[in-house]
Amino acid sequence: MESTERLIRTWIATEKDEDIKEIVSEISADKTNLVNVVKGLGEYLTADEEDLRRKGVEFLSLILASLPPDKINKQSTRVLSTFYAGKLEDSGTIIPALKGIQTLVKLPTCGTLEVQSILRSMFLHAKMKALVQSVRFVVFSILDSLVANQRDVLKAMGKEFLDGYVLLVDGEKDPRNLIVAFAIARVILIEFDIHERVETLFNITFCYFPITFRPPPNDPYGITTDDLRAALRGCLSATPYFGSLAIPVFLEKLLAGTRATKRDALQTMGVCLPVYGSALARAEARKLWNSLKLEIFQPTDSVNEEEALRTTQILVKTIHETDEPTGDDAEIQGLAREVCEECIGILKEPEKSQAKPAAKILCAFMSTTPSVAKYTISQAIPHLVKLFFDPDEAGNRMPVLTVLSEFITAARESLSKLSPLPAQTEDGMEMELTVPPLTPHKDEVLGVLMVGLKTASSRRPALAGLQGVVTTENLLTDEELTFVVHNINEILGAGSDDLDDASDAVLDLLSAVAKVNTRPVEEQTLPLLFRSLPDTPPASDAISERVKILNVLSTLETLCVQAQLFETLVIRLTTKLDLICVPSSSFLTGSSAMEDEVELHAAYAHWILNTLAKTLRKKVDKGDPDVVKYIDRLIPGIFNLFVFAAFSASDEEVGGRVEEERWRKRLGVATDPRLVKKAGEIITLVLQVLPLVKQESYAVALYDALIEGNIKSIVEGHQKIPSDRKLLVFSDTTPTVQKNLVALFAAAITPLRKEVRPVVSEVNSFLDKVLWWSLGTADSELQRDAALELVSSVLNKRVDTDGLDTFLGTTLSVFWDRKINSVGVSAERRRNAIKAWKWISKALLIRNHPMALEFTDRLFEAFGDEAVGWDAAKAVGEVAGTDDVLTKKHHAVIRILYAQKYVNRVLPRIIAGAKDSTKPREQTASLVALTSLITSVPKAAYQHELPGLIPLLLRGLELPDANIRWNVIDTFLAAAEGDSPEHSLVASHAPTLATLMLKNSNVEEMPSLRVRISALKYLQKLPSIVRYDILHPSKSTVLKELAKALDDPKRAVRKEAVDARTAWFRYHGSA
Repeated sequence: MESTERLIRTWIATEKDEDIKEIVSEISADKTNLVNVVKGLGEYLTADEEDLRRKGVEFLSLILASLPPDKINKQSTRVLSTFYAGKLEDSGTIIPALKGIQTLVKLPTCGTLEVQSILRSMFLHAKMKALVQSVRFVVFSILDSLVANQRDVLKAMGKEFLDGYVLLVDGEKDPRNLIVAFAIARVILIEFDIHERVETLFNITFCYFPITFRPPPNDPYGITTDDLRAALRGCLSATPYFGSLAIPVFLEKLLAGTRATKRDALQTMGVCLPVYGSALARAEARKLWNSLKLEIFQPTDSVNEEEALRTTQILVKTIHETDEPTGDDAEIQGLAREVCEECIGILKEPEKSQAKPAAKILCAFMSTTPSVAKYTISQAIPHLVKLFFDPDEAGNRMPVLTVLSEFITAARESLSKLSPLPAQTEDGMEMELTVPPLTPHKDEVLGVLMVGLKTASSRRPALAGLQGVVTTENLLTDEELTFVVHNINEILGAGSDDLDDASDAVLDLLSAVAKVNTRPVEEQTLPLLFRSLPDTPPASDAISERVKILNVLSTLETLCVQAQLFETLVIRLTTKLDLICVPSSSFLTGSSAMEDEVELHAAYAHWILNTLAKTLRKKVDKGDPDVVKYIDRLIPGIFNLFVFAAFSASDEEVGGRVEEERWRKRLGVATDPRLVKKAGEIITLVLQVLPLVKQESYAVALYDALIEGNIKSIVEGHQKIPSDRKLLVFSDTTPTVQKNLVALFAAAITPLRKEVRPVVSEVNSFLDKVLWWSLGTADSELQRDAALELVSSVLNKRVDTDGLDTFLGTTLSVFWDRKINSVGVSAERRRNAIKAWKWISKALLIRNHPMALEFTDRLFEAFGDEAVGWDAAKAVGEVAGTDDVLTKKHHAVIRILYAQKYVNRVLPRIIAGAKDSTKPREQTASLVALTSLITSVPKAAYQHELPGLIPLLLRGLELPDANIRWNVIDTFLAAAEGDSPEHSLVASHAPTLATLMLKNSNVEEMPSLRVRISALKYLQKLPSIVRYDILHPSKSTVLKELAKALDDPKRAVRKEAVDARTAWFRYHGSA
């Protein structure tokens, strides 16, 4: 007891938390108890001084809050509840007493008598208007705990509790308290008997509607307007008793409220009407509709219009939710019938402005109830059909079709709300089928749409309507789908001029048909399109014919994504490719292979390959499972065509000398590097989706063909290649057209998974051989790039698995010294060697390999080299950039944050080099490296260094390389995002930036189009991110110089110059 009294005296004097903790510890250890604490507090609890009484009660409440609940028994709870109830009478002790009660009511030992005692005292003595927010929050927390844990006690108190509750919450304005109050009110309104206090509760609840609270900036409590609205709506929609009182309030707000108030009222009505019930909705239907109609036909904005439509739907649904669909359409009575008739009347003049909102209302009715939807269709469809065929309304067919197509779409969307009915399939199987509401009228609808389809002016809405019909489940039969496709084909067959701007809609419709049933498209549309593709390309000056071919191929690309259609596409286009690339037997006697003719054939073949690649990419992106089978159905044919062409074009004897030359020129079509590269894209797309087992089996044949030249197992096609013929792409004596095919092998190897081991005798030697071949034997950019991509991909995936340290060690020492650091090697070869070094470094860097930085550090050594210094500098940045080879889709090993780690390592070194004026050549190379790096990595990787980088980037704008300048300007544009005059990164450099951008926008000083455009874009941006007082002295000069850009020979530049000049004209002191 002495210890307890001592601790009490100490706390009263110092209010230290340690004293509280010590007493709690003693009570928990049964060294003292609450009775002793109360005894020890005796003199303070009855003291004349208010401060001592407050401290006494506060001490007890703090002890209570910290004690484990099991240390407070039933008797203690009763005593404490009586004690605290008494202390509420004292204005000096009410605050700590409420805090004690807050803890007490959560205890399991707090029973009926204690709750009633506490509440009666609170109702009598807690004068809420005299208490600050934090104390009122304690009161609300007490009520919340009681509603949660002692609900039956509160219900038993009946009107006494409700009246006391109203006294406590009436007039509360603080949002923190209101959130709790609304939660309490919702429970009371739902679960308590409130019928004798409905108006009182309505008044204290609806007084907050609508919510106008706006949270202050940087509000630490995070309570938003929407939070309060949602909580209040929970109260307003909690009981049907509020209905008759609430409707007049809603109508008043709709009539005289602001835009935001109207929106709130509409949304709240949507929540409340179903709760208020169908009887009230019927009684107030006309008043509600008159107000809602104004918001639809004369909307303040599109959002409120949508909300009014949604509320109308809910109103109709609430009124007619118990209606059953009947065979007699006349059975529908009430609001739905009245509104429907009103809207149909308006639609008699579909060209008028009122027709559009009337149509929206009818469409909204489709998503209400089955009975209303059925009635609406029975009235709207016949009316629109009659209107369409009325000779007097012939000029209004387009608006009629527009309304009809919208109605069809609404009917389709309503299908999900209908219940399925039992049905039988053709073979007698039982099933459930949802009958579309349009079914009784589909013949009339199809007739109207087909007529509209024939006329250019009404074609777009007709196509939109057909799209809705086709995509409505269970509506059209296969024969009707075929009929639709037949009519679409007639438009396609009429030529592109007749399609006008509806070609995209036609393709969307055919694609939609293909998703439902591919047969009509496959049997009718595809033959029509394939017949439009000639076997030989049109002349270079036949522009319309060439455009038609491109349009047909684009159409095929869009349509043939479905598995069955894609299979047809592959067969037909690969056949066409053979005809274009390989001359027939009549060629030698009937043609003269001019260079422009070969080029035309190559371009045509490229279009076809590009169509295959783009369609295949769509399928790969969708994850279509049928792509896998084209490792057998497409890839062997691709290899066969290009291998055959390469062999034939490089054969020494074909016949007579003249015929031989013509034959070789003609076969040159399939040896064109552009076609080889595009074919490689197709191979990559198929290989990347193969499962591991298939990749492993294919890799065996692939590497056998690459290393040994045994191509028999990877080629198959119409052109026969002798089985003993070998393709030795890495041989020194192999012709260029054959060596180009290394691109196809690289395209197949780069997407292999990391688990697929290269099928070679020794991987180190293989990579070494390919690397040195790329610099010594390869004689084209295509060959070098393919070889380096192959090396990089294998190295990235297999560096640890296959122990490639030998290859890396040799490359790091021998390759660098012989191919890059040797002045005896030509500059071009050294540049190619740096490109190889970059690919090796990238392969290691993206997987965070320990040796990656050894490779990148070597590049800095070449900064001072006059011949390759800039190439090495660009490589330092490009190493961290993304590419199309080492990607996740190609199963490359990529670690997270590799770019961030690399930037943190090399950026300080680059900055130091760029600032070191004692070595001018290295300094310039460092600037090049800086621009290359920041354009290769995400902005977040260097954002923290950006203020210090700006002076260096400004120097980059004066380097002679146009590409570097464009990269720098692009960096400035990216940095400007999120900038403001108050927080501008470039403010101190703004005048210099303006001058340099003007210089780079002048065609006489900057021939690069994209640099001029980017410079003008940044000039347009500057006034919005820099204070006027900083740039004011530059304004006249900028406007004068921008006038020159207005005369630029390129239209795109002139457009940007106009925008930039406008921005500077409007730039003034208030900015």
